[in-house]
Amino acid sequence: MSAYLQQFAECFASLDGGNLDTLEKLYSEDITFRDPLHQIQGLPALRAYFAQLYANSHDIRYAFSSIDEVMPGQGYLRWTLQFRHPRLSRGQQLTLQGCSYLQWHDRVHFHQDYFDAAALLYEHVPLMGGAIRWLKGRLA
Repeated sequence: MSAYLQQFAECFASLDGGNLDTLEKLYSEDITFRDPLHQIQGLPALRAYFAQLYANSHDIRYAFSSIDEVMPGQGYLRWTLQFRHPRLSRGQQLTLQGCSYLQWHDRVHFHQDYFDAAALLYEHVPLMGGAIRWLKGRLA
């Protein structure tokens, strides 16, 4: 197990709207952050993204289930995210599983998240969610 990735996961899991200065310890100034819904360049933009995330969502918790450094300065984190958002599923708790690929030197300079965007958003939006669940059932 990578000591760097373990420390990163612990710091990341402790993030909240009140300690976003921690991002400066985790990420380089030139961070590239990507997920299925966003592409963010630079630490100021990443900080703004997380500020908005923590302002709009509640009870955000990450649990890391697997940590793997595949070569020096590169590795993966498997995680489960639990959160509440007032506009998704009537504010009920949602659970999302995903994986993050990280590259780092002293701090992370590339962060790519992989997760099912439909499971995150589309299935929990009225009308659209029902249609997607119906379609998934037909394809199964």
